[in-house]
Amino acid sequence: MGLQAKPYLQRITALFGDDIDWERHPYSVPAVRNLESISFHPDVTFFIGENGAGKSTVLESIALALGFGIDGGNKNISLNTASERAPLQHALRLSRSFRTPRDGYFFRAESFHNVSTHMDELWERDSASAESLHARSHGEAFMAVLLNKFKGRGLYLLDEPEAALSPNRQLAALTAIHQLVEEESQFIIATHSPILLAYPNAKILLFDGTGISEVAYEDTEHYSVTRDFLNHYPRRLEQLLKPE
Repeated sequence: MGLQAKPYLQRITALFGDDIDWERHPYSVPAVRNLESISFHPDVTFFIGENGAGKSTVLESIALALGFGIDGGNKNISLNTASERAPLQHALRLSRSFRTPRDGYFFRAESFHNVSTHMDELWERDSASAESLHARSHGEAFMAVLLNKFKGRGLYLLDEPEAALSPNRQLAALTAIHQLVEEESQFIIATHSPILLAYPNAKILLFDGTGISEVAYEDTEHYSVTRDFLNHYPRRLEQLLKPE
């Protein structure tokens, strides 16, 4: 059997120095404090957890360690310095495949507007141009990037891509992700979406107060809470909205 190209990013290992202030963010977050190593699935690895659990912090630090800018985009886009905002990147050691991915992108929902503005300025497009990402909704702009900018055989890091996607668009994104996986791509995705999390055979890592642990899809809160609410929504609404 020949060598496998994927996963392009096989593992990260955290090597913390003696000068770390464990009371300071992000080291005070349990998932970061207890971080030793993470091994990635060749196709799709998901980071899940409550807001503030550290999943976006770790994903962002991986992206920076790989050479992406803190605002996202491809490796040719760098809008800010990352050293002060994401010190965790300096503790990460990356284990990679023998093959370098042909393509790469870091999507960060909260700064995607900045990246879109930069691209319009770079190509001298105004917001009325059909090619401008600002001429589209946030969801349309992300789908345009996913469908047109991701070329395959790539390493793609996505931070909450569902933020502006309707359920139907999430299904479309799931299809696009699968097509890219079939074209030898690898994804690492921080998400709250039970739709995206359903991707077959993905590795799901839960960030919580005990650290980081692998869970099955049907054991995630995203699946169980969504299923329970949809199956019993009249009763759940009555419980949630009853007078004090």
